[in-house]
Amino acid sequence: MAKLRVLVVEDSLTVRKHIAATLSADPGIEVVGEAEDGRQAIELCLARRPDVITMDMMLPVMSGLAATEYIMAHCPTPILVVSSSINRGELFKTYDALAAGAVDVFDKGGAAEPDGAWERNLVSATKLVAKIRVITHPRGRLMSLDRPPRPSPATPSGAARPKRRREVVAIGASTGGPAAIVEVLRGLPASFNLPVLFVLHINEPFGMAFADWLDGQTPRRVALAKDGDSVASAAGRVVMAPAGHHLVVCDRRLRLTGDPERHSCRPSIDVLFESVAHEYGSGAAAGLLTGMGKDGAAGLLEIRKAGGLTIAQDEATSVIYGMPHEAVLLGAADRILPLGEIGPELAAESSEARR
Repeated sequence: MAKLRVLVVEDSLTVRKHIAATLSADPGIEVVGEAEDGRQAIELCLARRPDVITMDMMLPVMSGLAATEYIMAHCPTPILVVSSSINRGELFKTYDALAAGAVDVFDKGGAAEPDGAWERNLVSATKLVAKIRVITHPRGRLMSLDRPPRPSPATPSGAARPKRRREVVAIGASTGGPAAIVEVLRGLPASFNLPVLFVLHINEPFGMAFADWLDGQTPRRVALAKDGDSVASAAGRVVMAPAGHHLVVCDRRLRLTGDPERHSCRPSIDVLFESVAHEYGSGAAAGLLTGMGKDGAAGLLEIRKAGGLTIAQDEATSVIYGMPHEAVLLGAADRILPLGEIGPELAAESSEARR
C-alpha cells in the first residue's frame, strides 16, 4: 500500500523537525518535503504533489494564509493548519485559512506534552484530513459582500409546501463550516430579520474568537450567546454557541448548559435543534451543513416532525458529507440544496411566509 505523502510547512526549525519526525515514525506516512516559508510551500506543493500539507500560519516571505489561498486555487490539496493560536491576529488568520479551503486546525501548543498524546493526535489528524476531497477554491469567491442572492429553487416533487410563519432559524456545521456559514449568511438579504442560532464544532482554543471573526465577514452582526437573553432580542442577528456549552432555547430564552456531551460534542447541534423543535414547532427553520459524524441529524428530524422547514447541504458542495448525509438517511431534510442556495431559500421561505 502506498504511503501517505506529507509536506510539512513550519518556520521554526525545531518544531518543523519534530512534526516531520513524528509523522515519519508512522509506517504509513512519508514526509516528502519541508518548507520554512509560504513561497517555498507553494513551490514544493507544485513540484512534489503531496497528499496532505501541515501548514503553520505565521511564516516569513509569504504567510500561511496566502500560501493556503494559492494552493487551494491552483493545486488543491488537503491542508491541516497547525497553529499555536497565541493571539487574536493568528486566530483570525486561521479562520481565514479555513474559509479559503483548509480542512481543519490542530493546536501546536501541546507539542511539549510528555505522554506522546500530542504526537498520536497529530498523526491521526493528518491521516483524517488526507481523506477529505478538496476542490479548487479561489478565495475571491468569498470576498464579494454585495452580490445578489441566487433565485430560490423550486420545491422538488409534487405539491407545494404550505407556508408557515417562521420565527427562528437554527444552523449547525462542523468540518468545512467556517466557509459554509459565511456563504449562507451572505445569501440572506439585508431585510432578513429572523434570529439565527448557530452551532459550530471547532476545537479549543481555536473557537474563542470565531464569533468576532464571523462578525466581520458579512454585514449581519454575530455574537456569542448570553444566558437568559430572549431569542426575540436577536432579530436580524446571529447568535453562536460558545465553546464548551450547549445552546438551548427554553421559554423563548437562550440558555447555556454544561450538560454531558452529545456525539462527543459540546456544543451539540442536536441539543439546539431539539430545543428549537420543542419551542417553535412549525415556526422554526433549520439548516445542517458540512461536517463529520451525525450530530444534528436527529435534531433536524425533530424539527421536521414539528412542522418546521429543514434543509441539508448536498454532497457536491460539502467538504465532508457526513452530518447532512445522516440527516438525509433519516428522512430529516425537506430539501437537499447546494450551499449557495441555502441562504436564499431560507430568505424566500421566511419572506413568503410573512406576506
